[in-house]
Amino acid sequence: MNDLALTNARIVLDDGVIHGTLIARNGMIRLVEEGSTQAPGAIDCEGDYVIPGLIELHTDNLEKHLMPRAGVLWPSIPAVLTHDAQVVAAGITTVFDALSVGDVEEESVRIDTLRSTYDAILDGQSSGALRADHWIHLRCELAYPRLLETLEPLMDHGSVRLVSLMDHTPGQRQYRDLAQYRKYYSKNHMSWTEDEFAEVVKRRTEQQAQYSARHESAVLAMAHGRDVVLASHDDTDARQVEHAQRIGVTISEFPTTQEAADAAHAHGLTTIMGAPNVVRGGSHSGNVAALELARTHRLDMLSSDYVPASLLHGAFLLHAQAGWSMPRAMATVSRNPAKALGFDDRGSLKAGMRADVVRMREVAGLPIVRNVWVGGQRAF
Repeated sequence: MNDLALTNARIVLDDGVIHGTLIARNGMIRLVEEGSTQAPGAIDCEGDYVIPGLIELHTDNLEKHLMPRAGVLWPSIPAVLTHDAQVVAAGITTVFDALSVGDVEEESVRIDTLRSTYDAILDGQSSGALRADHWIHLRCELAYPRLLETLEPLMDHGSVRLVSLMDHTPGQRQYRDLAQYRKYYSKNHMSWTEDEFAEVVKRRTEQQAQYSARHESAVLAMAHGRDVVLASHDDTDARQVEHAQRIGVTISEFPTTQEAADAAHAHGLTTIMGAPNVVRGGSHSGNVAALELARTHRLDMLSSDYVPASLLHGAFLLHAQAGWSMPRAMATVSRNPAKALGFDDRGSLKAGMRADVVRMREVAGLPIVRNVWVGGQRAF
């Protein structure tokens, strides 16, 4: 008997949409074809879309569950399980949990919970407690003084497949506008007088000068010979993109300007933007709009970043608002991320691929996840 049979579905393939049937056995897709089936146990999808399971490369969603209220730390394993349930319900079947190695601020939930969260993810994997397929994305804060000693013990596990280089020093990249930096950290209950803020910027800038360049070299050395992909974070201009390409980066995460996105495209980097940027109609911090990059053909992938449900919604809006075909829009959250991370077993609905499958329905212009299968097993 077939493990999974979906029929009367609009199946989104790499090159078109068919009205047909998908059959999977032992966790692998065996058949995708037009027409219906009367196979025992086949699920009538009632004309709903069937799309590949979504692949998320950069999500900070877990942090909200580690600190559900200011000053309150939640146990790591329950936090990971709740995060896992939320991403699966959003149609995400492969997720790279983004763990920040260091922070620009000395007192940070990211620093306090890093090791326990890393261990909880691996424990969830080994015990079979997680429904999605979880991998680890290590985000290296280059100006963090203790970066190298913190990073080294985390690098050897096979689940570490993505490493990003980031620098949140005020006055450049994401925070080239100092007012944005001050505004962002004021949300974390930090307040400074003018003199105090000037001192903070001075101290952060000196810290960057002392650590960032040599830390970058050391991280590259650690990554060498390991099966990891490198990403740059918040590139702002062509010079930064050219540097990233020169040191082996292949993914441009959240370029902040059209210039940086143009340079990434010219240098063959794969560009990822935040799906919340698409859903909200623009960046929350004044950076370039993802839809503008879509319209200029400078967008390759989406990330849900801090809202798991935005991933499918954002892709759907590329179809509805940017005029992209459904296969092209869905590729930004499935086939393209799979290719960027070197996966050849997922991201498309065709024979021989993992049966990571999402059934979704459009309701009042919104994509609604009905069911999710991970490796052919019902997860939602």
